[in-house]
Amino acid sequence: MSVISQMVSVPADRVTLAGEFVVPASSRATAVLAHGLHASSQDPHVRSVADELHKAGFGTLAVDLFSETEGRRIERIEGQPVDLAMLGRRLVAAVDWVTIQPDARGLPLLLCGSGAEAAVALLAAADLPERVCAVVSCDGQPALAGDALERVRVPVLFVVDDREPQSLVAHQAAARRLAGPHAVREVPGLTRRFAEPGVLQRTADVIRQWCDEVLRNG
Repeated sequence: MSVISQMVSVPADRVTLAGEFVVPASSRATAVLAHGLHASSQDPHVRSVADELHKAGFGTLAVDLFSETEGRRIERIEGQPVDLAMLGRRLVAAVDWVTIQPDARGLPLLLCGSGAEAAVALLAAADLPERVCAVVSCDGQPALAGDALERVRVPVLFVVDDREPQSLVAHQAAARRLAGPHAVREVPGLTRRFAEPGVLQRTADVIRQWCDEVLRNG
């Protein structure tokens, strides 16, 4: 598989964000993977997620939402509130960057996140209804997006662990607030680190099948 792969710097709100931009030949869409609150874009499990998306025909930009200097500072004040609206603006800047890259120009674009980064993806999608085609949340915390949920008009996929009924109920409640179409899919054993054997592959299959439907209908 012919692949364009490069480490990149994304300008955003007076800081520079590190990322990895990978575009397999004949990519049919680009996924922007938001990271930084729970893991770096260079963590092995994060790269495994991106690899699965490449196999499914997606290009990826895995981007850290904090600069290197901020990342070190945030580790020292762990537990303090994080400005998710600011991170949403930075994710919008990452979308701006992707859309002018020759290898991704014109491709449909989706946002992906887990944990609080899923809420950041929803915040960005609320502001980009004409430029983002879909949002994928894996083991996310969508309620953190607050009132922005009611402005999200693009299709949203929530992937949740069917062994966590409270999480399922919370995702269903968030889904009902969306202004656009949505789906909730259950993957046994899902966590944001995809620790159990086979979970990552099953999750990737769910995402691929759902995205196929969204792209066909789009």
